[in-house]
Amino acid sequence: DIDHGLITPRIQQFIFFLGVGGLLFVPVFKTVTHLPPFMGMMLSLGVLWFVTEVIHKRRVTETKSLINVNGVLKKIDTASVLFFLGILLGVASLDQVGILDEVALYLQETLGNVYTINLAIGLISAVIDNVPLVAGAMGMYDITSPEMIQAATDPANKEWLEFFVQDGRFWEFLAYCAGTGGSVLIIGSAAGVAAMGLERIDFIWYLKNITLLALLGYLAGAAFYIFVI
Repeated sequence: DIDHGLITPRIQQFIFFLGVGGLLFVPVFKTVTHLPPFMGMMLSLGVLWFVTEVIHKRRVTETKSLINVNGVLKKIDTASVLFFLGILLGVASLDQVGILDEVALYLQETLGNVYTINLAIGLISAVIDNVPLVAGAMGMYDITSPEMIQAATDPANKEWLEFFVQDGRFWEFLAYCAGTGGSVLIIGSAAGVAAMGLERIDFIWYLKNITLLALLGYLAGAAFYIFVI
C-alpha cells in the first residue's frame, strides 16, 4: 500500500467527508467570527492539508507528491481562477464608481418588479456567468433593515424595500434565477465550461439540443416560486 501509492476506500471516504465538512464549516465560521468567508475556506484547506500529510507521511516521495494537497493544487485550472478573479475585480470597480447603483435604478424604473428583474438577471447570467451577476446584484441592492422599512413614508417604496430584507424574496429568487438561468447556455456557468473541456461538448450542439429544455425548466421553476411558494 505504501510503496505503490494505493489509497484504501476507507481513506478515500474519510478525505471526502472531511472536504465536504470543510465546505459546510465556512458559513458557520462566517457567522461565528464575522470574518470574510475566504478565511474559513483557507482554514478548512489548511486542516485538510495537515491531515493528508499525516496520513501519507510514510509513503515514498514520488507517490506522496502526486496525492497530497500540493500535488492536487498543481492540477487546478489557473486560467479559470484568473477569469473569476478578473470578473469580481471588475464588478467591484463598477460598484465603487457608482455604475451598479445606476443600473439598479434603471432596472427598477424600466421593469418595476423584483421578479422580472431577477428573471432578466438569470437570462443574462447565461451569457456573462452567474458569479459576476450575483456579485453585481449584491452591489446594486443593499439588505434593508426593519428600521429602514419603518422610516419609509411612501407605501410603494415600503413594499419595495420589504423584498430586500435578509432572506427576503428578492434574494431567494435571485439565488434560483442566477444559478439556474446560467444553464440556458453552456457558457453560463463554470460547470458548463468545465464540461465543454472534459466531455468535448460543442456549444452549437448544446444550443440545439439542451437550451430549449433548460429554458423551459428555468421558467417552470420560476413560475412555481412566484405563484406557489
